[in-house]
Amino acid sequence: MDKNYQLGLLHFTHLLIRADGVADDQELDALSAIRFRENISEEVFCEYEDASKSKTELEIYQRGMDHLASCSDVEKLKIFATLYRLSAVDGRVHVKEIRLLLYSVKTAGIGFNDVVDYAKANPFIL
Repeated sequence: MDKNYQLGLLHFTHLLIRADGVADDQELDALSAIRFRENISEEVFCEYEDASKSKTELEIYQRGMDHLASCSDVEKLKIFATLYRLSAVDGRVHVKEIRLLLYSVKTAGIGFNDVVDYAKANPFIL
């Protein structure tokens, strides 16, 4: 998989997990599953962690969007479908998670209904 795809996914996952102010065990387990499924190497994960240290949410969002700009439409759909599923992994969907998802999808030029359809058609995502 493309490094920009992986880094974009990690940046947006970071934002979604922390959107409600609580990074619970189910979300952290999901992050591990995402890393495994997407074959994200320790090197790429450390690059993401270093890039996001001491950054504001806005800076992390912008870095994620920068990586996303190099992704194909299918990769963007896959990222947002993963976030869509991740938003409910802890048993509740917080309004801040939905706002982040809706705003990001719109900014990326992807239709939210396309994201939902992709998530439903690809049950392997989370």
